[in-house]
Amino acid sequence: MTEQVALLAAVAAALPKDEQAIAVAVSGGGDSLALLHLAHLAGAKVHAVTVDHGLRAGAAAEVALVARHCADWSIPHQVLVWDHGGQIAGNLMAAARTARYALMADWARGAGIGTVWLAHTADDQAEGFLMALARGAGLEGLSGMRDGWVLEGVRFARPLLSVSRQALREHLTAHGIAWAEDPSNNNDRFTRARIRKALAVLVPLGLGTAQLAQSVRHLATARAALDQTLAAWALDHVQAVAGTLRIDRAAFAALAAEHRRRLILAALRWLNRAEHPPRGPDQMRFLDALAQGRGATLQGVRARITPQTILLVREPRALAAVTAGPGCLWDGRWRVSGPFPEGAILRALGEAGLAQRPDWRAAGIGREALLVSPAVWRDDALIAVPLLDSATGWKAETTGEFRLFILSH
Repeated sequence: MTEQVALLAAVAAALPKDEQAIAVAVSGGGDSLALLHLAHLAGAKVHAVTVDHGLRAGAAAEVALVARHCADWSIPHQVLVWDHGGQIAGNLMAAARTARYALMADWARGAGIGTVWLAHTADDQAEGFLMALARGAGLEGLSGMRDGWVLEGVRFARPLLSVSRQALREHLTAHGIAWAEDPSNNNDRFTRARIRKALAVLVPLGLGTAQLAQSVRHLATARAALDQTLAAWALDHVQAVAGTLRIDRAAFAALAAEHRRRLILAALRWLNRAEHPPRGPDQMRFLDALAQGRGATLQGVRARITPQTILLVREPRALAAVTAGPGCLWDGRWRVSGPFPEGAILRALGEAGLAQRPDWRAAGIGREALLVSPAVWRDDALIAVPLLDSATGWKAETTGEFRLFILSH
């Protein structure tokens, strides 16, 4: 079996067994275009979806390239635009990634598509492994990207994690398919570009992409076993209430040290949706504070200790500049629906908003949770507090059950 035939067979084997339509996230780069073409050749009911982040001048040309290929192959193509208004707080790449997945999940669900494919490869795994190694990462960082997870009812899958980037380029070349190259891939300002060059030096030492990707798979197996145990424990001992997490303090203290660490890292990420966990020394300081019954703050999350509970809640200061428009995720995890008036945006309720709602205690939601919950504002006028105003058509929910979040991130 030739490499190209094997590649097509691998993609065909990954197709949903129910023969439902799938979507491929296509940027215009070689990896995603190859995956789209392979899905097309495999006979899939395939759609292409491209997210225009509005961040690079070359994005429009890449969208046009994808559109031309889709027209040639008679594949429906949807372009989604991230409407960030030019105001992006915090880590730009993390914000773009969160927005991209949320946009694609919304679109796929509305289009009746249950699976979105992403074109990450074995090279991405190997590069990510080395980048994590340079950070001194633990099992979370070294076990690579997951092969799939579910976001708001839509499954995201990575069917090419065992396939090399070179194999995909050879497929495109063999079929005369042009692709776009992201200029940042060769820009030494970016860590990943430097890592790619370092990989070429490591190959003679037996540390090529295939070998590193294999080690990542072994570590991922170990991580999955730990996560299964932790998710089962969380079902009994962790409650998600109004966007906060409440952990049974006695049960937490009885956990093995590594399980405590992993639970807190998962909790931090569920709350702040950060791309990377905090550094090891910061983790240890936070965990030591919890063990001593002291409150602490880490990565935009505040811990408060009661005799029975560890309460984890977003830090108000971390949300000071976080806004979102109607239909967009707020703080990377809150989805709000309701009768938005023209010009309304979402931002934290905060002290100023809470002072305008003397009725808040009747809802039985803690003050700390409400302060960092989404509120609907128009300029400085408070329009609604969705957690308090369900009777008037407002609804606010966090995305992703915590137990399932442990298993999928």
